[in-house]
Amino acid sequence: MQDPKIWQDYEKAQSLNRQLVLLKKRREKIEKIENEFEQGEIKDMEKIEKDLEDMEKISLLKGEHDKRNAYLMLHAGAGGVDACDWVAILLRMYLRFFGKKGWQTKVIDESLHKEAGFKSVTLKIEGDYVYGFLKGEAGVHRLVRISPFDAEKMRHTSFASAEILPEIDEIKIEIKEEDLKTETFLASGHGGQNVQKRDTAVRITHLPSGIVVSSQSERSQSQNKKQALELLQAKLYNLYEEQKSKEKAELKGDVKSISWGNQARSYVFQPYKLVKDLRTGYETSDLESVLNGDLDPFINSYLELKANQP
Repeated sequence: MQDPKIWQDYEKAQSLNRQLVLLKKRREKIEKIENEFEQGEIKDMEKIEKDLEDMEKISLLKGEHDKRNAYLMLHAGAGGVDACDWVAILLRMYLRFFGKKGWQTKVIDESLHKEAGFKSVTLKIEGDYVYGFLKGEAGVHRLVRISPFDAEKMRHTSFASAEILPEIDEIKIEIKEEDLKTETFLASGHGGQNVQKRDTAVRITHLPSGIVVSSQSERSQSQNKKQALELLQAKLYNLYEEQKSKEKAELKGDVKSISWGNQARSYVFQPYKLVKDLRTGYETSDLESVLNGDLDPFINSYLELKANQP
């Protein structure tokens, strides 16, 4: 950071500065714990144990992008209005979890269902090691409950998918203007004085890949276009990484890869209460706590599973 040349590449310098801040936070926490032990001034052993546990989990985050901010995209799957309502329930769960972590959240785009919930919603989450902690949430989340939308009160199964992408800033994927189809539309919302009256929302289609991204959270068309292009960068980079992983798998032979499309977790409301991660085997009957954002046990079990894999 003291090399003057580094500031010739502003985005790289910003990335290095973020890494420096994270490392300083870890060092300060270690030094504080050490000082308390050395001076015999341990006031809250439970808090120290929690701090050490948190630092242990951070030590497992060794991926290239684990320190980055992230995008979370929730999509309703099979299940009709129940699936859209399920997206709304998951959104509330994640927002509560992010709040407990002290992370900042912004809704970039949302598509409301006319009866209940969301067809899809896209969030940007900013904080320390966001992508590292959230990457294990990617996959299909299955809901089993008595549907509030069924007059006969039958039990229904519905699905929603979670897609997690790291924010890509200093890494750039070339995007040609002629490969883009850009459309504007009226920003949607729940009503009120802040609903836009002009076509400020932006939808961009990347013609070669078919990827479509939207942004409607900003007040101006230009800001929404910038946000949409940043999301497109992340999606294209993820596509590039997936293609590289597929090529490596083909070279290695018959190796099964874990993709975000595989079922991650099952949430049963009736006839009993159970949340179970189908990859790690971790489960709990405390459904209410999970839906209120108590996701650390699931995230920790996933990180431990990945850390123990060759």
